[in-house]
Amino acid sequence: MIKIFQDIPHIDWVGRRFLFFSLSGLLIAVSAVSILTKGFNYGIDFTGGTFLQVSFAQPVSLADLRSHLQKAGYPDAAPQSFSGTNSFGIRLKGESQMDAQTIEKLIDSLRAAAPENPITLERKEYVGPAVGAHLRRRAILAIIGSLFAIIVYVAFRFANPIWGIAGVIALAHDVVATAGFFAVTGREIDLVIVAALLTIAGYSINDTIVIFDRMRERMRIHRREPMRDLVNTSINETLSRTLMTNACVMAVVASLFVFGGQVIHDFTTAMLFGSIVGTYSTIAVATPLVFQWEEMKGSRRASSAPPPPPAGTGPNPPGTGASQGKAGKRR
Repeated sequence: MIKIFQDIPHIDWVGRRFLFFSLSGLLIAVSAVSILTKGFNYGIDFTGGTFLQVSFAQPVSLADLRSHLQKAGYPDAAPQSFSGTNSFGIRLKGESQMDAQTIEKLIDSLRAAAPENPITLERKEYVGPAVGAHLRRRAILAIIGSLFAIIVYVAFRFANPIWGIAGVIALAHDVVATAGFFAVTGREIDLVIVAALLTIAGYSINDTIVIFDRMRERMRIHRREPMRDLVNTSINETLSRTLMTNACVMAVVASLFVFGGQVIHDFTTAMLFGSIVGTYSTIAVATPLVFQWEEMKGSRRASSAPPPPPAGTGPNPPGTGASQGKAGKRR
């Protein structure tokens, strides 16, 4: 098995928990402020707009079509190619439906950009703002419902609702941070990005459950082990696995980002950012929260074991107590 560390590291994650909590609080605060002040750049799925499907007589690249749309005065248009054909889909945001004259003007602009390549309008559809608002509500309910289901699952699996709540706090941390990143950068949010957020949530809880499993195993085997040592050891023992798994995922997503084209850039960006934040929250948020709860409860396991006495000392060190009394009798 490939390992990043030859020996198990000895990192005091619990001792740095307040630093991690502060960093996470700052990240969430920036995300929340950006979401509340700037808002999201919703895509056509949520705002409504017009979808056109056009075909060219000769092959044309997606980059050329995007350039033609920008020159025609539609920089926000989102073209999409259909594999194996010369047909393209063009998404245009807008709450009002484009009339036939406006659509014809757009097609004429594309014809003028490449007069040697005839273009045909094959289909046009309109997504109204009411449908977009409905999809937006359903997307929010999907995220909330998934987080609630994860709480129930983790609480049932580990017979402790606090572990489930700690895991979902870490998931909410990842989702809010990723959504805040999109709000700060102004990237478009559509149903594909919602799918990315749900994927990040599911992927992040997987790593958290691995660490929780190790914690539960050590609780059975080392019943007297202090909670601080149990949490730190569980994280450190699974650290190579966590980092290697996330590194593989990020390598695949990075390849898609570089070679996948403009259409999936936002999706891969969300996955890259969410993978990084998810790795951090698994190690620095979920498990330290469990320890913090145990410490607040006053659990005996939460405090570290008392340090061993110095060498040469014990209950009756030489020259004191019973030894001293025996010496006095001998005298």
